[in-house]
Amino acid sequence: MTTTTLVLGGTQSGMSRHAQSLLPRDHAVTAIEVRQPGSRSDPERSSRTTRDQQERPQEWTTVEATDITRAIIHARSPVLVDDLGSWVTATIDEANLWKSPAKALRLVEEKTAELVALWAWAPYDAVALSHEVGVSLTPQTPAERLFHDALEHVNVSLSAVSQQVYLVIAGRLLDLSEAPAISPPTS
Repeated sequence: MTTTTLVLGGTQSGMSRHAQSLLPRDHAVTAIEVRQPGSRSDPERSSRTTRDQQERPQEWTTVEATDITRAIIHARSPVLVDDLGSWVTATIDEANLWKSPAKALRLVEEKTAELVALWAWAPYDAVALSHEVGVSLTPQTPAERLFHDALEHVNVSLSAVSQQVYLVIAGRLLDLSEAPAISPPTS
């Protein structure tokens, strides 16, 4: 039986380490990394990405993708999706919809519905990482509000169909798998 897991947390919370521990270290795993436009020119982000890749077992393969649903299908092995926030950003960037929030949210909702359909019936173990926007600062700009709303929709939708859901905060792990789910927000 396969297991789908959503691991939520904040930056530097330990969520990546926990997510990686849920997958086999000695078997093929595909780590799907979502690249945001311009991320290669950011030395700090590149350094973190390199460090993350070096910490993974040698049997794991890293694939860069912005269409994570297709990347999961093509993986044909357990997957680690790193991360859903970058996916939301890349999705809105590719469609150039930052100044059209309603259209951007509809697009993210459509892409999320595709991901949820696959996630609910994943043919192999799948773990996704995402930042929990519910404990972040209140968004101040229209772009921040759009990102916050879109990622909230993704997190709630994927959580509803994940067999396991964890929150990593302050280096502590909370298992939310048995907690009641609520409906995703509507746009």
